[in-house]
Amino acid sequence: MNMNDQRSLGVATDTYLFASDNGGHISWLLHALQRNGTVFPVTPGAETLDERIATLNPQAVFLDFSSDQAPGAALLRQQLQRDWPSLPVLGTGRANEPASMLTALRAGVDDFIDLTGSVQEARATLAALIERRKAQQAETRGRTIALLGARAGVGVTTLATHLALLLQDEVNLGSRASADAQPGAAPASQRGGVALLDLGLPARDGLLYLDTQSTFSFVDGVHNLRRLDQTLLHTALAHHTSGTAVLPLPSSLAQIREISHADSVALVKRLSEFFSYQIADLGGFSTVDFIAQTVQEADKTWIVCDQSIGAIVSTANLLRDLETRGIEPQRLSLVVNKIDPAVGLSARDIAARLRLPLAHVLPMRRTALLSAASRGTMLARESRSDPYVQAVLGMTRGLQREYGGAPVAAPAGRLSWNTLMTQLTGRRRGTKEG
Repeated sequence: MNMNDQRSLGVATDTYLFASDNGGHISWLLHALQRNGTVFPVTPGAETLDERIATLNPQAVFLDFSSDQAPGAALLRQQLQRDWPSLPVLGTGRANEPASMLTALRAGVDDFIDLTGSVQEARATLAALIERRKAQQAETRGRTIALLGARAGVGVTTLATHLALLLQDEVNLGSRASADAQPGAAPASQRGGVALLDLGLPARDGLLYLDTQSTFSFVDGVHNLRRLDQTLLHTALAHHTSGTAVLPLPSSLAQIREISHADSVALVKRLSEFFSYQIADLGGFSTVDFIAQTVQEADKTWIVCDQSIGAIVSTANLLRDLETRGIEPQRLSLVVNKIDPAVGLSARDIAARLRLPLAHVLPMRRTALLSAASRGTMLARESRSDPYVQAVLGMTRGLQREYGGAPVAAPAGRLSWNTLMTQLTGRRRGTKEG
């Protein structure tokens, strides 16, 4: 993740692209959305628009369907649907040009901005679409669980691998139960399984613990972001015998400089469309900007700490660094690992010092974990009743209870756009019949 990445975490400014050659329309939209973020004008053209999307990672794209720009805008809409299907697209034009509005409708834009309307209506239209997309994504995307550790050695990778493995077992059980209850039924979703993002340091330890090999890395995933589909993920990603997919850092960490924080987070978001759960191991990861952006995208973030003074001090420093980048403490909760009752510092004491809610406590089981690893296996496979395994099982079942329920229903589309289009198409049919 490029240290020279220019997008600052502390600035809450969203970005939008407007593909238009009309200076007056550009000026109107820049003024209308100045409170929402920054609108970047783009010369209409497939290659230019594609490059700007990849560079700026916008929240939405506006296409100008007014008069002679409508045919080109329709072609751009096809390109966006093919290459950036999850990106919200709004058409712009004038309500007194019904032909342009009908072209936008047929092109399949998500909503429409009337350039002769009010600024307030434009803002409301954009805000409603963004909220609608968020609700739809909550329904269709899997959950990302980020595990942070301020320094190597606090046990983040051990927890991440066990959590991924046991979550995969739960997902497998659920899939078998559904298949037994409804034999021959088609799956309700294309998502399935668990992915471990093995991004902690030392690098690629997750692969090692799972006794798995991979030639496809996180950097490769970023480079192939637009090509990601079920087939590529099935053939390129490493898979543990349980079915857990693993995406590690590259063997040469110098390759990380090839990709930006924004592209890296875009990959995390994209992968959530294919997996029920992503476990992001960020233990010991030193680039705080990337950690902060990942936390912002994650559904849940656990920060792992043990009873050592060094770990507590390092965790406190990491929390301060995250807060300066806009991460509120309430987004995080604490997992105290390797707890030893003989040490005069309880898990609740550590949580109080760090001012974090205590989510889970994991027992000290160093000997058992090392013994299993020396035999090339995971403790979860050797002893399901081990106290460590039972504690992690409690975490997996908590995640299943929290996120395994019915999906959130998406709110209905905007009445103004639907009503306008009904009136427009009705008017055109009436004219033709007359």
